[in-house]
Amino acid sequence: MAAMSSATEPVAPLAADPSQPAASEPGSLPSGSLPAAAVLSGSRSSGAVSAGSLPPGVFAPGAPGPESWQSDGQPVPAWAGHPHYQQPQQDRVTRFIQRSWRNSPLWVAPTAMLVCMAGAVGYTLATHPTEANAGAAPSCLLKYTTGFVCPGCGGTRAAWYLLHGDIPAAARHHALFVFAVPFLLYMYVAWAGKRLFNWKLPELTLSPGVIGAFIAVWGVFSVLRNLPWAPFTAFYV
Repeated sequence: MAAMSSATEPVAPLAADPSQPAASEPGSLPSGSLPAAAVLSGSRSSGAVSAGSLPPGVFAPGAPGPESWQSDGQPVPAWAGHPHYQQPQQDRVTRFIQRSWRNSPLWVAPTAMLVCMAGAVGYTLATHPTEANAGAAPSCLLKYTTGFVCPGCGGTRAAWYLLHGDIPAAARHHALFVFAVPFLLYMYVAWAGKRLFNWKLPELTLSPGVIGAFIAVWGVFSVLRNLPWAPFTAFYV
């Protein structure tokens, strides 16, 4: 009997190790800690929580920290100590242009560009630039005052010769203009055809390198055509 009574006696719990944290009941938190969401939601509703009373790593709304707060109370990542980035507001002209572009029919932009090109062609045919003298308006101010031709000098006369089918004379007045015209026309047809008729023409892609190389060649051409020696004098207009 003595053996049986000793077996049924309750066993004393083991002494807690002071180096280990005390066990907590399921669903409870360690003493002295609160969930960050509860602390922050309470601070947003009452506004009485100070930065010093928050747990480490939790920042009060409006205080410098790794998060900033929107007007609806949602956190937005931001760099610590810096205000939240505000999206720049567009001016009225930009908003008007973008709104007009979104609301306009598909045919408006290609038609507007076609009207501009038709106006340039009509002006070139009506003014007869090949018959104009040096002082006739409109005149290049750089050439009129210094005698040097500018990078665009001869372009109108080259266009006039192109419209009349005289390609050698057009190239003599502005070779780069004659070189660029076929590419510009094809780019317009490919873009307008895809926008209006869903054509699948290959589109030309002008990379920054191509544009930079064209500008560099244009600059060299503008300098060479001003040199007073043959054969460069053949390109002086």
